[in-house]
This record gives sequence, structure tokens and C-alpha cells, in this order.
Amino acid sequence: MKKYVGEPRVFFVALLGVVLAAVASGQTFSEFAIPTAGSQPTWIATGPDGALWFTQDLGNKIGRITTAGVFTEFSIPTADSHPIGIAAGPDGALWFTESSGSKIGRITTTGVFTEFAIPTLISKPYGIAAGPDGALWFTENVFATKIGRIPTAGVITEFTIPTLNSGATGIAAGPDGALWFTENNSNKIGRITTAGVITEFTTPTASSNPFGIVAGPDGALWFTEQANKIGRITTAGSITEFAIPTTLSTPLGIAAGPDGALWFSEHTGNKIGRITIAGVITEFSIPAAGSRPFGIAAGP
Repeated sequence: MKKYVGEPRVFFVALLGVVLAAVASGQTFSEFAIPTAGSQPTWIATGPDGALWFTQDLGNKIGRITTAGVFTEFSIPTADSHPIGIAAGPDGALWFTESSGSKIGRITTTGVFTEFAIPTLISKPYGIAAGPDGALWFTENVFATKIGRIPTAGVITEFTIPTLNSGATGIAAGPDGALWFTENNSNKIGRITTAGVITEFTTPTASSNPFGIVAGPDGALWFTEQANKIGRITTAGSITEFAIPTTLSTPLGIAAGPDGALWFSEHTGNKIGRITIAGVITEFSIPAAGSRPFGIAAGP
């Protein structure tokens, strides 16, 4: 494997494994095969231990990969839990959603699990993010139509989204002290205060199917639209959209890069995209054909 000394990198998960791309001109990819075949990695996050942590949807495991490419895998206690979202918590552990188990999981950096049942039985938790209030906030997809909050003590509170069957998916802490989330089914971007007050904003593109969301370096929130666009929303609710050059790219994950740009995965386009805050998009083809990239995160 080629070594990158002092060079920031972006890590993402593809259905074939974990990949890194050096953030520099002439992008260089390295790909690492996950020990569990067919595990279907989904979301990825940088942990407090300097490694990357990711969920394995079909493998029912939480994976850890060092920046040198060394894997460790941990089996989730609940069978067929289908973990999706993952985020670093304020307590030095990783927190994740169990979409089929209707639970929120916690794993320490040494691999010790704790699971918390969500009050709503068929909640389908999806995305998760650390909030400004010291708690984790998560979306409840499809049936529940709720946003959940779980402090590190594990007591869960739920807030109902005004739009029914909104399909809440991604979630991120905003620069305004609120949480922002995508409504994949209703084509809206939602905002929830830490007191539970929800506001919704409709995307200009009908059937945009917003998915991932992240706070950008410009004080706005940036999100992916499965309608082949990247969206930007100010904290006042003004939305701008940028078309991706590759048609049918299906952007999913998005992350703020160390270079002041936003980086996103193109699930069907088999590419990694980069968009500046001015809206200029560059795309990079992934070496492995059919890799179907999903989550993405800036590396440590």
C-alpha cells in the first residue's frame, strides 16, 4: 500500500470494502477487502481512537479499520439487527442504529456492546449524529416518522415529524445549535431544536429524495439528492441545488473534507464526487467496478 505522509484523506465504504482517497490533485485510491464476505458496509465514522468505524448491514457486525488497513470486527448481540448509521459519541464510544432490531447500539473502542430498545416498536432507526446537547440524535425511517434522542445514559425520547411517512434518513448537527435531517420520501429538509421543535423546508426539485446531510464549512448544511443533485440549505431555509455531471449517479453519503470542500459517494455512478462551496463539482472513478459506495467520512 502506498503511504501518504502528512496528507489528509477521505474514507468511504463501498459494498466491496473500505476505500480511501488521498485529498490531492491526481486522486489515489486504495481499497481494503473486509474479512466478512458479503457484509455490505454502509455508514462510516472516525472514532476517538484514530481508526475508522463502520456498520455491516448484512454481516450484523461493527467493523473497525486502522489507517494502515488493519480490520477488526465485532458481532452485534442482537441477531439480524441490520446496523446502518454510526457516529462518535461524546463519551468516547461509537453509537449506531439497528434498523431491524429497533434499537440504538453503543460499542466501546474495546468492543463492548450495550443496546437500548426504542419505545416505538417498528421504528426503523437509520441515521445518527452527536448533538450539541451531549446526546445522540437519530432518524426513524418509514413507519415511525420520528426523530429520536438518546443521552449517554440511554433514556430515549421521540419527537413526531409533522409530515407523515417522511422517510427521515440522514441527520447532522447544524451550526445553529439544532439538528438537521433529510426526509427521503417527502422531499423535505427538516430542522429540530434540542427542545424538539420541528421545522420543514421543501426542496425545489420534486422527487429529489434527499438522503445524506452534513454541516459545511460555510455555515450551511449540504445534502445529497438521489435525483442526481447536491443541495445546500442555509439555516434560514434557503435552498440551492447543483446538478451532478454523471447522470443516474445516486449520491448518498456526504462529508466535509479537510480541504474546505464537500465529498460525496455516487452509489450507482461508482464514483466519489467533490463539490466546492461555490458549487464546482469534480468526480473520481473508483477502481473496483460495481463497488456501490455508500457512507463517507474524513479520516483522522
